[in-house]
Amino acid sequence: MRQGCISLGNVQCDNCGIVIPYSERYLVIDEEDGIETESGKSYYYCSTCSLEKGYAEYREEKGEQTLTFFPSESYNV
Repeated sequence: MRQGCISLGNVQCDNCGIVIPYSERYLVIDEEDGIETESGKSYYYCSTCSLEKGYAEYREEKGEQTLTFFPSESYNV
């Protein structure tokens, strides 16, 4: 399961190890062996690592680039 969140400044990325700054977006995702699952261990990823792992993407919405953590197939315009 994916959850897009906003940091309060005390969340650490499980991939790169940075502390995600206050008000920055991050992803909480359940994974097993590097594959997204409905239940499993929860991992925290900063927006950069989420993009690198393919869990996030930029979309054009209303003339602006928007970062989203939700897959394209669940996206309805």
